Amino acid sequence: MRETVGNEIPANLGVFAASDPEKGNHRGVIYAVAPSFKEIDTIWAGTDDGLIHITRDGGKTWQNVTPPQLKPWSKVSIIEASHFDAGTAYAAINSFRLDDLRAHIYRTRDFGKTWTEITKNIPDGGASNVVREDPVRKGLLFAGTEGSVYVSFNDGDDWQPLQLNLPHTSMRDLAIHGDDLIVATHGRSFWILDDITPIRQMNTEISKESVHLFAPQEAIRFRWNRNPDTPLPPEVPAGKNPPDGAIIDYYLTNAAKAPVKLEIFDAQDHLVRRYSSSDKPEPLEKTASEHPIPMYWVRPAPLLSAGEGMHRFVWDLHYAPPDSLGHEFPISAIVHDTPKYPLGAWALPGNYTAKLTVDGKSFSQQFVVKMDPRIRASLIDLRKQFEMQSGAVEGMNKSFGALLQVRSVRTQLKERSAKAGKGTLVDTMAALDKQAAELEGAAQSNFFGLPPGAKRPEDFSSLNQHFGGILAVADSADAAPTAQATAVFKELQEDLERLAERWTRIRQQDIPALNADLQRAGLAPVDPNKSPDAAPFADADGDDEP
Repeated sequence: MRETVGNEIPANLGVFAASDPEKGNHRGVIYAVAPSFKEIDTIWAGTDDGLIHITRDGGKTWQNVTPPQLKPWSKVSIIEASHFDAGTAYAAINSFRLDDLRAHIYRTRDFGKTWTEITKNIPDGGASNVVREDPVRKGLLFAGTEGSVYVSFNDGDDWQPLQLNLPHTSMRDLAIHGDDLIVATHGRSFWILDDITPIRQMNTEISKESVHLFAPQEAIRFRWNRNPDTPLPPEVPAGKNPPDGAIIDYYLTNAAKAPVKLEIFDAQDHLVRRYSSSDKPEPLEKTASEHPIPMYWVRPAPLLSAGEGMHRFVWDLHYAPPDSLGHEFPISAIVHDTPKYPLGAWALPGNYTAKLTVDGKSFSQQFVVKMDPRIRASLIDLRKQFEMQSGAVEGMNKSFGALLQVRSVRTQLKERSAKAGKGTLVDTMAALDKQAAELEGAAQSNFFGLPPGAKRPEDFSSLNQHFGGILAVADSADAAPTAQATAVFKELQEDLERLAERWTRIRQQDIPALNADLQRAGLAPVDPNKSPDAAPFADADGDDEP
């Protein structure tokens, strides 16, 4: 019960005050409790009729430390004990019942002896519901009102909006979990601001820089989706997954004059991945023409921005994807967040460096990649997985590159044969084309393994698909590859080496000899390095594999 009554009935009740049978003698509800993070026996308590008490002996005795500015019937919505100082606390006061729609947030630094109202730059029109202190950076506060979310970098002395894409609705509570800020609204769902690391690092010096690369938070290597079934329809309400990778934030005061470049290096300073603002994503029309899936499945390609302002880029913790004859979108899709397979090899847990280059100047920050804590595989086993994945990617790239050359040579042979007429020269080109055709082979639609009969001789097309199959096998579990997979992988490497040697002999011996005959016949030579008119592909009916 409040310590004084009688004149404490708010004037805004008007004629209804006289009909109150209790005449203001109402028992307040303890609405907020905040144990101290620094002293085990210190606890703060607030009521819905505008009182704040503190105990410093574990509840044996309580002291009324209500700010003198608080009026009766104010509601102490939230008390936040400081994570850094035992005597510091923050209180968010909701004054709806007083017809006061202004925010009222108070701060004490002396166990409640004195209080300061800290609402500068929070506009009128939204009563305050919550205030929270960041447990990592002292002085970083977040507040929620009846319409918006705000942030303060100086312990509440000044506030600025942190609305972003939030709906303007009642912000009832805030929570900080790790490096995420969580907002609970009244009727408009939960919202999460992923990775507030840049906010924690922001200061006046950074705001003066023309370019700043923030130090990334540690990244967790985890599977983006373990659901083997078809995706939820787009009209079904569902939350969005957090970014599955390393979040890299940077700020440009002005737009860059040249393409911005981002590079990822491992602990040995080996290049892992490179991105540029000049990268061109695959047009959605091309994706739609090659994959019979709803386009709302597709995850947009990550684009590195060169424009002014704050930017966020997510590296997916993979090396560059391989050159593949076939691509697919797994049927276990997520709306607007399904990547195109195959992906490159997984990055191993360890230390990495992000290097941002803007207009000739480079900025670097180190960060750590950690393994999903649910995975018990040793680093040795993960290295074995990485070796098979990276080896499979290398095999796909080599077979694809050779396939480009073979198809280009065959196209040129066809053109020269049409002009040569008949004779020995045409026969020589036909014999060479036969050898090239054997090396080229043909891609198999919906290829999932070897035919049931005896193993057929490999060619560059089948090797590309078989290496792709090994890549998928190695990626199927975060563990060392099986003995069977390792044996098949070694066979494929031997077959690739054999075919590459055969193609090298053709390039170094047969094609130069043919070019001499073509020159004598007045025809253009065959160039094995000439790019074909179209890249080879085998995308056909999609894939029902999870």
